[in-house]
Amino acid sequence: MIEAILFDCDGVLVDSEILAVEVETQMLAELGLPYDPNEFKARFMGMSDKAFFAELDADSVERLGKPLPGDFELRCRERLYVEVGKRLVAVDGAIDAVRAWSRAKGVASSSTTDKLEIKLRKVGLFEDFHPHVYSADHVTHAKPAPDLFLYAAKSLNVEPSRCLVIEDSVNGVRAALAADMQVWGFAGGGHMDEAARSRLHSAGVGRMLASWPEAAVLFAAL
Repeated sequence: MIEAILFDCDGVLVDSEILAVEVETQMLAELGLPYDPNEFKARFMGMSDKAFFAELDADSVERLGKPLPGDFELRCRERLYVEVGKRLVAVDGAIDAVRAWSRAKGVASSSTTDKLEIKLRKVGLFEDFHPHVYSADHVTHAKPAPDLFLYAAKSLNVEPSRCLVIEDSVNGVRAALAADMQVWGFAGGGHMDEAARSRLHSAGVGRMLASWPEAAVLFAAL
């Protein structure tokens, strides 16, 4: 029996991944580091900020012979959160689906604690989860390690095997499976495409969700 649902945030509850890919790939191209958006999503989605920028820095050294500018991460995040403030919305149907689930729930995201709160408050979901809002800051090893999901389950006082995770990234799916949790893939975010859905299937999701209204119906049967 499922006792708790753990939700990823970016691209699942809030439609932020499409904004992040837009801003990040544009800024990297300005530095002479172009990326194909689909390959960018496949490689980096679900990573913590620390791991993400470390990978980008390694790419810069390999491809350009020099590291990223020292202020690149700060400038990138500043530009992204300007767009978040202007354009971020909840994924269609997410608020109703979250509120329809009356049992234990939490957010488990690779975002940082402060940025996670900004995004959830922007769309009106923070109080639905608080205090069970968990970020990469809560653990040493972020996704694809299982640590964050295990931390969230322990905080909710629910056995990992009785948790259902909703994820849109391969890193998140791997983390949930490593935590011995059930995991469903979510394909309703604006950044998702057929290739992304195929990657989630290959990663081992138990079910694929096309939208939050579909998920809400399935939640009622759990």
